[in-house]
Amino acid sequence: MEQHLIVAIKAIIPLFLLIGVGIYIRWQKMLTDTELQHVNSMIFRIFFFCMMFYNMYTTTLATALRPRLIVFTVVSLFVMLLISAVVVCTVEKDNRSRGAMLQALFRSNFVLLGIPLVENIFGSEALAVPTMMIAFISPIYNTVSIFFLEHFRGNGKFFLPETLRVVLKNPMIIGGILGAAFMLLGITVPEPVLKPIRQISSCTSPVALLILGASFRFGEISKEKRNLVIVVLGRLVVIPAVVLGTAYIMGFRGVDFVTLICIFATPCAVASFAMAQQLGSNAVLAGNSVVLSSAFSGITLFGWILLFQMAGAF
Repeated sequence: MEQHLIVAIKAIIPLFLLIGVGIYIRWQKMLTDTELQHVNSMIFRIFFFCMMFYNMYTTTLATALRPRLIVFTVVSLFVMLLISAVVVCTVEKDNRSRGAMLQALFRSNFVLLGIPLVENIFGSEALAVPTMMIAFISPIYNTVSIFFLEHFRGNGKFFLPETLRVVLKNPMIIGGILGAAFMLLGITVPEPVLKPIRQISSCTSPVALLILGASFRFGEISKEKRNLVIVVLGRLVVIPAVVLGTAYIMGFRGVDFVTLICIFATPCAVASFAMAQQLGSNAVLAGNSVVLSSAFSGITLFGWILLFQMAGAF
């Protein structure tokens, strides 16, 4: 039991210490809101690009590609989305809130928390699998989120070619595609060029987690209490219980199983707040979903890691 506790603690504590430092940075007003926006933009456009490129470039297809994991993840995402849509549309009548709730339930903080979580448990040599999954999951997150946010805004302006164009402009997708292309074609990146890419890649997760903590803000929680309870319980307890339980029964183990924890048991994606704001959804509900699910995930993630580590999943 003690050994399992140590594994869970080592996986979780570094993540939330970094987030805590970010909260302290905000409390001390070391960065203004404008500066946070600029740093966020830099992380998104430069750091994530380098991380995706480097992780894809330095892996081998045989060790990274997991067809069974990809199929299970995609099917699980859409099954959970369908069930979430039925529940949300039954209990909530306001379309703007429906869109925000669905995005919060569907879209996890896999990119920011998944990579460091896998690294904390297995080391940097295991990052090829979650990086490969980001290349598949990120376009799905973006495309589906735009679809139902536009739908519940009520203007019916969803246009697939334009959505795909936006998705393909995502720096993570570009970095992943370029890294995979260089790896598959055998193109060698000179060490003087690869070294700074590697250095930026190695500091992406810590810097992103710091800024995640510094970006937290509380809105009008009391007005959205019922919806927030549904989102937080669904995102952190119900969805992980169903998906991870099924994955365990189906025999997923090791880094594949921990990658599934990162996809299905992490809190609402930070990007969901900005997207809800831009597409006319309930931004206050979206923002508070991120804050509260992130706060409680310190407990639930620890619990899921401890439970399945004791069960021999990794």
